[in-house]
Amino acid sequence: MTIRRRPLLAVAQLAALIATVSVSAAPGFWQAATQADFLRGEVDQLSIDQHGRVTLGPALSRVHDAAAPFVWTMAAGADGSWFLGTGNDGKVIRVDRNNQGSLFYDSPELEVHALAAAPDGGLYVGTSPDGRIYRVDAKGQATTFFDPDDKYIWALVIDRDGTVFAGTGDQGTVYRISPDGKGQRFFATKTAHAASLAFDANRQLLIGTGAPGRVFRVDPAGKGFLLLDTTYQEIRSIRVDPKGVVYAAAQSGRPQGGNDNLPETPAVPPTVAPSVPNVSTEITSMTVVDVSSQPSTSSPAADRRLSMTGAVYRVQPDGLWDELWSTRDDAPYDVAVEADGSVLVATGAKGKLFRLGGDPVSAVLLTRVPAQQATMIARAGDRTFVATANPGLLMSVATTRALRGTFESDVKDARLVSTWGVMSWRATTPPGTSVEIFTRAGNTRTPDEAWSDWNGPYTSADGSPIASPKARYLQWRAVLTGTATAAPVLTSLSSAYLPRNIRPRVDTITVHPPGVVFQKPFSSGETEIAGLDDEAQDRRNPQAVAAVGLPALGRKVFQRGLQTFQWKADDDNGDELSYDVFYRREGDTAWRALKLDLRETLLVWDTSSVPNGTYVLKVLASDRKSHPVEASLAGELESSSFEIDNVAPTVQIGAVRRDGTRFVVPAGIRDTDSAVSRVEYSLDAQRWQPAFPLDGILDGRSEAFEIRLDADSAGRTLVIRATDALGNVGTGQARIQ
Repeated sequence: MTIRRRPLLAVAQLAALIATVSVSAAPGFWQAATQADFLRGEVDQLSIDQHGRVTLGPALSRVHDAAAPFVWTMAAGADGSWFLGTGNDGKVIRVDRNNQGSLFYDSPELEVHALAAAPDGGLYVGTSPDGRIYRVDAKGQATTFFDPDDKYIWALVIDRDGTVFAGTGDQGTVYRISPDGKGQRFFATKTAHAASLAFDANRQLLIGTGAPGRVFRVDPAGKGFLLLDTTYQEIRSIRVDPKGVVYAAAQSGRPQGGNDNLPETPAVPPTVAPSVPNVSTEITSMTVVDVSSQPSTSSPAADRRLSMTGAVYRVQPDGLWDELWSTRDDAPYDVAVEADGSVLVATGAKGKLFRLGGDPVSAVLLTRVPAQQATMIARAGDRTFVATANPGLLMSVATTRALRGTFESDVKDARLVSTWGVMSWRATTPPGTSVEIFTRAGNTRTPDEAWSDWNGPYTSADGSPIASPKARYLQWRAVLTGTATAAPVLTSLSSAYLPRNIRPRVDTITVHPPGVVFQKPFSSGETEIAGLDDEAQDRRNPQAVAAVGLPALGRKVFQRGLQTFQWKADDDNGDELSYDVFYRREGDTAWRALKLDLRETLLVWDTSSVPNGTYVLKVLASDRKSHPVEASLAGELESSSFEIDNVAPTVQIGAVRRDGTRFVVPAGIRDTDSAVSRVEYSLDAQRWQPAFPLDGILDGRSEAFEIRLDADSAGRTLVIRATDALGNVGTGQARIQ
């Protein structure tokens, strides 16, 4: 027996591979090591236990192909044969002990959902959507046994005295029918469908319903008791073990958005016309069809809108119940109790068979049938038979182990075209057994003819370079081969991928108003400005005026001569980015470095170090921190133009003159780089008053004013204050006399 482990050799091989390609220096890894990991893939003749160990499952053989999309139900004949009820052709197929199938009865309806063997060797056949029960003798001759007003016959059971009970829809009624075909209403469930029937240990009738999913226990007098009320749409089947414990398989078809509002009737596929002999159609819970109004084929878009979920409930003879097992990915269709007390669960929509056992209960994936749904389980001696849908088959699960099985992973998405690293795995391989690993790659989400062929088998479990071509998607295949006495066990797989390097992007640059800066969050008390380096802060006198807060950066404040820039950058590889910031003045062609190797996306520039003028900023984002120099990439973006003006306007006051009883004070305001935005005056430090230019519009760098003052202004001091567009303030003063 060999136990393969993954040593440092695999890491060394991966490092060597990274050094030879110009791709991301930070590889990603896909791993499968738990049951949940492996259940995402597809298995054939393999089992997956609760510990995530993959080994050969029970041998699975095809007993009969019903040549129909659905085998809804099956019943055992007295001679060891099986009867299969099918859709969408409404036929009953008889499969003899030699696995030879023949048409036993062809009903006039589209679906056969219920079968029950009569005590005298005959067969009861429940059909839909016309809701009839036929009695078919051993030669296949049929007569109408019971014809209620209901549309669907979902379930049939026969009591010891030959009385037939029929569960129907779409009124949720259960009928009791005497052997001579005379029926009457036995119990009204007040639900849409009486979907499943069984007898408990005391021969009381158990009824599983649909819309909503409940279980009733009804005594011979027709008095019902609600035994179980679930949150699911339908109780698909009910089974009772020899100790009187009741098991119920519940399921729902749920919109993928997670909406819990269940429809009034269970959601299922439309019926396909009988003229099409083999149609593979996704099924959910039960076929509820009005053939007069429904289309003849299902919509793939509608199929994608539904996801299946469900649970298995256990009800003790005293009525106490618990949820034995639940699943978000598989819908239970049927259960069967094995001799050791473990429970088999048949599910869709991937045809998985689970075995539930232990305390606390754990689930083991026993095997998977080659169909989308495993609709029913039946035990005969030491063999387990499974009916399926999409396609409609009868399968046999043996007690012996398969000699070969395969696992195919779900499709792995690297998001970008990638170089593959190494594939490694851990497995136990007794003598005569083997585990072989293969890979294939492609650029479509679903593998098709455009994908590569399977590469492998790989030779080193410690780390074999993946030979598949560079692509976005990768898939693994593991082939396990055993002997009659030994089987390999696969416990984990791992593969590395190296996405191609994508150029970083600078998406936006925000130029904040001049003088607007932000304190660092959780400031220590001093005005610590986010984005301004420590050396520059030490040179400045921190005189700040509090303004509107900005939670992400701290408080917004104003400091003359500072200009704040923010930018947003992204990298599809998730690489660490650094930033170089450049500037140029209007008319210049050369960029000058402002700040290099920044880690933050915020920069404050002390613009007092450059002349006034119109400027443009450029931010270059580089992934050089995550790649060798020769493989690194950079992206850049230029800002909108902005003005730098740190010089205050000049205020020139002319000679004061009299105009009647008033004083006239002429003034000229001039700014070399930006427009004058506001002019005010004050007498002897009183309230500031607005002043208006002679041309009536304040829009230029040079403006003329005449300020008229009352006679009582004589002897007082006039101060004129001018503010330019960038917040610079200049003043002038004169004595009024």
